[in-house]
Amino acid sequence: MSYSRILKWISGIFELVLAVPIVGGAIVMGTGYSALGFMLVLHAVTLILSLRNQEAIYGSVWGVLTSLLGWIPFVGWALHLIAAILLMISGSKKTKRYHYPPNQL
Repeated sequence: MSYSRILKWISGIFELVLAVPIVGGAIVMGTGYSALGFMLVLHAVTLILSLRNQEAIYGSVWGVLTSLLGWIPFVGWALHLIAAILLMISGSKKTKRYHYPPNQL
């Protein structure tokens, strides 16, 4: 199992905890919204590792979007739940190599 798949499972579990209505809101507000910043960094690292391993990135991209918009009360709940589901689905799949266009830098 690759590090990116392990991180997808870890971030999916964290997102699932944040999707619990009262508990997730208490964690986000109790940490002064820094939990969303931590999740943004975790999703960015997972995204980079997934790109390097040529694995699916949709869960990590959705997680980054969730971290940016998770402060909105009911929208955040739905985004956390969707991100958790997508991350766990992509983390449970066998590694299938995707071919992204090469960097043009």
